[in-house]
Formats: sequence, structure tokens, C-alpha cells
Amino acid sequence: MALTGMQIYKSLPKTNCKKCGFPTCMAFAMQVAAKQKALADCPEISDDAQSALSDASAPPMKLVKIGASGKEFVFGQETVMFRHEEKFHNPTGVAGKISASLSDEEAAAKIEQINKAVFQRVGEELKVSLCAVGVDCSDPAARAKMAAEKSNVPLILMGSVDSLKAAVEAVKDQKPLIYQADASSIDALAELAAATKAPLAVTAGSLEELADLTKKAKDKGVEEMVLSFNTEKPGDTLRTLTIARRAALKKSCRELGFPAIVDINGATPEVEGALANTFAAKYAGILLVNSVEPCQLLPLLTTIQNIYTDPQKPNTVETKLYEVGQPDENSPVFFTTNFSLTYFSVEGEVERSKIPAYICVVDTEGLGVLNAYAGDKISAEKVVKTLQEQGVADKVKHRKLIIPGYLPIFRAEIEETSEWKEVIIGPELASKIPAFLAENWK
Repeated sequence: MALTGMQIYKSLPKTNCKKCGFPTCMAFAMQVAAKQKALADCPEISDDAQSALSDASAPPMKLVKIGASGKEFVFGQETVMFRHEEKFHNPTGVAGKISASLSDEEAAAKIEQINKAVFQRVGEELKVSLCAVGVDCSDPAARAKMAAEKSNVPLILMGSVDSLKAAVEAVKDQKPLIYQADASSIDALAELAAATKAPLAVTAGSLEELADLTKKAKDKGVEEMVLSFNTEKPGDTLRTLTIARRAALKKSCRELGFPAIVDINGATPEVEGALANTFAAKYAGILLVNSVEPCQLLPLLTTIQNIYTDPQKPNTVETKLYEVGQPDENSPVFFTTNFSLTYFSVEGEVERSKIPAYICVVDTEGLGVLNAYAGDKISAEKVVKTLQEQGVADKVKHRKLIIPGYLPIFRAEIEETSEWKEVIIGPELASKIPAFLAENWK
């Protein structure tokens, strides 16, 4: 939580020595509170005071990093309970589970499947973030090394204490997440995590016990931890996650101030998908899933993408003339808004039509067609001006313009005030574009 200038001032030496470059300690404290200066800029502050202030001003939820540089997943450090209060910062990661019972060949094949689970949606890349490898096998170290070598994403290592010790030591430079310590294994796994500087997942039967275990692990030198839960009783887990987050953010409970990982186990793929989407919203930082089939992953990754957009800042694309395929002077011309979902829906369907085309994107401050019209962010005059600025008429020899089906009212004004004398009212839904072009553009 952010400290006030007065709270910082109370821990300063109050000598007004001016060595920090400010006339008084209070002036320096105000600069630190405004994040314009660091505590270390005071040469007279004691180590104890600096440590206390640093701990007090740290974010209520710890930022945790899994993996080595270049292959890293970062999560945690969330600051609000609800997205509309500000925004969520670090998107939930999906981890594909690889059972220890699989043969090396089967495990390698599933790792490759995880590597290839990459999707494009509204201009962003969506993918599986982690690989959760079971190491309770005949050679834990070899399984961990194989996974580290073949996986494009960071590792979570799952298993018993002895298996984890061998596996983690074999790939400690990869900084895997050690999964998971409970009351019976906290001492051994906390020592392993502290020695290898790896993050540690901690689980318990209650939040009180969980807080005790995270404190014990911290006392042993563990710097990064993850609170671990499962979905045996989804309702109870959902309530527990909410209470833990509220305790960290609202009550400054440092023992629970860590991101969460949830092991998703559904009786069917459909149930697993429903549970995963639920816990992506509240409040999992990592989801452990069994299925890495595209039909299971894409809906989940789409949910995560939507939750972790900034509600105060619509997703937009650059306002310019786009070319789909290799259009020429005879190709159709569309216009649409700069709301990314609208643009990529139109672009995708134009591409699907196999007819190369130009798409003129009009700046509507990130609003879709109907919202832009209702909010007075788009007009026929603005469309004409954008077409002129982008030099669209120089690209084609015809003067046919296809406009969104929701804006037929623009037709007459565009024809009367511009060189685009044949305005064609397009479909209301992007999915109808291929059939529309096939019928209307010869």
C-alpha cells in the first residue's frame, strides 16, 4: 500500500541535513510518497527504517516470476477486487498438465501440442503460458530436463518431495514453480525453494493454516510463493479465493498476499471448461488444465483476454487503410470503426471470402458501429474526410463504397458530398460478408 509523506517522514532521521538535495526531511518524504525519489536517496536513513518502509509500501499482492529470462511467466501484483475499480494487470496463465504416468514419447508429444497451442484474436497472440510436468516417475531429473529442453514455456514441477528435489536440482536454472507444499512437506520444500531461488506453491485445508505455512516458508528464506487450491468443492474454493484476495488487498494480510493457482478437475471436458472460465474471473493467477485441445483452450483464452483488457481504454487498431489479400484497382472498398473486435471481425470475413479488398478504418475512439453512431463518434462527413485523408480513391478506378448495414442513413449524404457515387449498404453482421461479396461483387 502507498505510504503518505507523514508516514515516511516519521522514519527519517529528521536532521534536515540537505544531503538528499532537499531543504528538509519533510520535503524529501513528500517526494518519496509521490514516487519521485527513492528511500535510498537519503544517506542518513537506517537500514531498519528503510527495510520497514520498503515492506510497508510494497504492493499488497506479491509479483511472482516463473521461469528464466526469455521464457518467463509473471503474475500477481493485482491491486483491486473488481476490474471496474481500475483494471487487472497480469493475465491468468493456462498450464497444460503432463501426467507422470506418460511415457517419455507421450510426454514429449503433449509438450509439442502445448507449444503449438497459439491463436490469433483481435490482433493479439493467445497461448498456453506454462507446462505442468509430473515428476513422480522412474527418473524425475531426466523428465524435468526433457521438459525444459522441449518446452517453449516455463515449467511447473509436480510430485512428491523426493521427486521434486531431484527434478528441481536438475533444472534449477529454469526457475520452475515447485508444486506443492503442505503441512507435512513445508519444511523440506521451503528449504529446496530457498536454496534454488524457485517459487513455491503452498496448500492447506484452511486460510488460517495457509497463512501459517506461507509465514513459515518466508522465515526459511522463500521469496516467491503461490497459494494453491483445487476444485473438489468449487463453491467453497471460489469463496476462499475471494476471502484471501480481500484479506490481502483490503486488510493488508501479508501472509495471504500472493497470487493463486487452481487445479481444475472436471468430470468431463465441458465441466472442466466451465470451471476454468469461472476461476479465470475469480481469482486464479494460474489454471492447471488437463485438456490442451484447441476447442477447449480457445474459449478459455478468450475469456482471459476479455477479463484482462482495460475497461477504461477500448482496444483499438490504427486508423489507416488496410489491404486484405492483394487488392487492385477493381477491388471492393469497405469502411469500419477502429474498435479492434469490429475491425478484425470484418477483416477475417473479408479474408474468408477470398476476394481481396480495402478496408478504410475510421477513428471512433474505440467504439463499435452502433455505439459510435449513438455516441456521435462517427458521421457521414467524418467517413468522407477519412476516405480523402487515406487516399482511397487513388487506389481504385471505381467509386463504389460498401458501408456497414447498421448505417444506411449515411448513404445519401456520402453520395451527395463525395466522389463515392455508388454507396452499397453491406450486411449488418460480419459473418454475412462472404455471401454478400459473392452475390454483389463480380
